[in-house]
Amino acid sequence: MKANLNKLTMAGVLIAIGIVYGDIGTSPLYVMNAIIGDQGKMANTTPDYIIGSISLIFWTLMIITTIKYVVITMKADNNHEGGIFALYALVRKKAKWLVWPALIGGAALLADGTLTPAVTVTSSIEGLKNQTIAGIHFSNSQSEVLIITTCVLLGLFMIQRFGTGAIGKSFGPIMVIWFGFLAIVGIINTFQYPEIIKALNPGYAFEVLFSRQNKAGIFILGSIFLATTGAEALYSDMGHVGKKNIYFTWPLVYLSLVLNYFGQGAWVIKHAQDPAFASMPRINPFYEMLANDVRPFAIVIATLAAIIASQALITGSYTLVDEAIGLRFLPRFIIKHPSNVRSQIYISTINWILCGITLFVVWYFGSSEKMEAAYGLAITITMLSTTVLLFEFLASKIQRIFAYTIASFFAIIESIFFLASLVKFVKGGYVTFFIMMAILYVMIMWFFGNKRRDHYERESEYVSLKDYKDQLSALSRDSTIPYYTSNLVYMTKIKDDYRIKRNTMYSILDKEPKRAKVYWFVTVNETSSPYESNYTVDMLDTDNVVDVQLYLGFRKPQTVSVYLHQIVNNLIEQGIIEKQVQQYSTIKNRTVGDFKFILITERPSDLASNTEVSQLDKQLISGRLFLQNITASPVTWYGLEFSNTVQEISPLFFNMQHDQYLVQRRILHPIHSRETKNTIE
Repeated sequence: MKANLNKLTMAGVLIAIGIVYGDIGTSPLYVMNAIIGDQGKMANTTPDYIIGSISLIFWTLMIITTIKYVVITMKADNNHEGGIFALYALVRKKAKWLVWPALIGGAALLADGTLTPAVTVTSSIEGLKNQTIAGIHFSNSQSEVLIITTCVLLGLFMIQRFGTGAIGKSFGPIMVIWFGFLAIVGIINTFQYPEIIKALNPGYAFEVLFSRQNKAGIFILGSIFLATTGAEALYSDMGHVGKKNIYFTWPLVYLSLVLNYFGQGAWVIKHAQDPAFASMPRINPFYEMLANDVRPFAIVIATLAAIIASQALITGSYTLVDEAIGLRFLPRFIIKHPSNVRSQIYISTINWILCGITLFVVWYFGSSEKMEAAYGLAITITMLSTTVLLFEFLASKIQRIFAYTIASFFAIIESIFFLASLVKFVKGGYVTFFIMMAILYVMIMWFFGNKRRDHYERESEYVSLKDYKDQLSALSRDSTIPYYTSNLVYMTKIKDDYRIKRNTMYSILDKEPKRAKVYWFVTVNETSSPYESNYTVDMLDTDNVVDVQLYLGFRKPQTVSVYLHQIVNNLIEQGIIEKQVQQYSTIKNRTVGDFKFILITERPSDLASNTEVSQLDKQLISGRLFLQNITASPVTWYGLEFSNTVQEISPLFFNMQHDQYLVQRRILHPIHSRETKNTIE
């Protein structure tokens, strides 16, 4: 059954809980651990320090997650899609420089998506140490934790191909149990120190930042920020579950998180001086505040919740990459749609790249403690970038002064978080920073390579197909040239006024005249209906030059050869083109001839000697073509693996600057045998 993302439904609510809140919902596993670590050891914590820290968490979730993202940013949906690229698509016409926050923020979010699965799953699996569950005893070995974590992550990435709808329905009930568990244990432990509810007063948040009891000073915000790292993923996943379902579920999730933080804070205050915990530099209050008979259940449900936390970032990454392809930020990848909802996608290449980097992060850091030290730096960059783009969106809806005030408010807060998180760079944040820079490099190369290529590409690089239809018809009838194939097919894009890349006509007429019975120029257009399948045909007033526009739904496979065979059959039956009787064939009474698909690959062979193109532009254009050639090939993209294809190499046809130093030295005239000298102007 097709999900309706525009309505509030029980199914939508369940999927939202199962998909969206994994990251932010597992923050209680490690946030308080990091806050205690900032003090050096458990005994150094005081009631005022803990109450102030909980207050910082409460108001960070209120200001950043609730007000900025849920209340304001989710209004900026692009055809029900969310995320930084969807936001950029809404405002990109405002100013050209806005592409930079979009590129930087998108790269940072994709990089953060490699660390989230690692830190959440590892932190939950570490709860198994020295535990006995279902008769299985787990040792205190960190290597055992890493092996189990690796297996869990591999299993998670392997099930992605089944789609977020199926995953969300199975994860939804688990997350309902998880958030209910968080709330219940939080309430129970809050009674140990009821004064913890004073954390609702923002005054305590300000006090702890400047308190002498706070050994970390302003840098405590680096740990506090971990509580809201899932906010950007929440916005990115909006297209998967619908904003109304998020509006309904977030207050319940927020309440569960706050209650659990209250419970953890109350437990820490009551046990700070306990000899069993006082000297510990790191302690996980989430597990410690539980009764021994409840802890095995908590470990299992926390592990499942950590898997779902990873899911939120993975599905968000698919959406980001899909949007980046549409914005020409990234080269195209093969995208699959496991369900009838267009926004629910699976990109195999991205899935396994994420998997490889995530496993590297797990084994490189080796423990959740080291991962937490690096976690959150990249996402602060994304949040700042989102705020810049959000300002332009708000300025188009309300008076500019109000938009500026709102954006400045969030930018100041996020800048403070960013500065507080910079200390994480040397503690491991450099890993995600380098991953971010690698992604950003690819985006810059692709986006600006396209821009510079378009800049140098002249109108002369395009010709009108109508201007060549007579030549093509004459070539088809020229018996002095042997047939190249019955149906010669070019996968190309026909622009307005029948404009087509000149290299296509060059391939047919100049390289080697290719005689065919029918010349096909096929353009594939993807539509928003999952199973749409139709086409238009323009014969250009001929009987053998055909402009075909294919319109395929996003779930329809792009097996162009299958569709084209059917189109040819239809045109022959209608008497529009002649029968293509094959003298030799395994098919009885065959009336459709053979096909040959020509795929033109552009190479920057003429860039090196082209003095019109700057050195930087040469690097950008060459890099762009390199990326095009190593990503999804046209053969795979158009489903031509079993078809007769020919891949030709074509220059870019950039106008070459004349060499003013080229000198004509001698011409021998056959009659007079006289030499002349001249200089080419």
